[in-house]
Amino acid sequence: MRKRNKTKQLNRVSSHRKAMMRNMATSLFDHERIISTRAKVKVLRPYAEKLITRAKHTVSGEMNEAQVVHSKREILKHVRDRDVAVKLLQDIAPRFKERNGGYLRIIHLPERDKDSAKMSIIELVERKEKVRKQKPEKERKASSSPEKGKDKKSLPSEKDAKKEKWYNRFRKKKSDVPS
Repeated sequence: MRKRNKTKQLNRVSSHRKAMMRNMATSLFDHERIISTRAKVKVLRPYAEKLITRAKHTVSGEMNEAQVVHSKREILKHVRDRDVAVKLLQDIAPRFKERNGGYLRIIHLPERDKDSAKMSIIELVERKEKVRKQKPEKERKASSSPEKGKDKKSLPSEKDAKKEKWYNRFRKKKSDVPS
């Protein structure tokens, strides 16, 4: 019986669960939004919010140098990518300087088709949107129409050639089949 154990097991051993949380937190801070199952997202939220709080206290200037170094090392235990840890300390933590918690939001999605798992999005509340560059209309039209004198459908692509090779290994040739 699991009486008074607050950690959700997620049907994993502890080492796998810890590694999964570290990877998910790293991806969350890198992309600022990830999609996962609802159970994993609910476990990830307090884990990631504690890391943001620690980063916020590190950046605020309240600590002496030894405490700052210790705090950065503690963050690097959980966020395994140095670039993402720098982003957490220099970009994400200052954004939440005035906020006292509630750094993440969970948005529920419909069930996944394959296994009917409940899905959710977890994202930073003050998230920077990535601006997608759109091509001008002339370039869009030019790229969508085939080049003069060449028909794109008649030319086999490299993917089709590789696909045929892969399938041909398992197919019997007509000459191999007895009639």
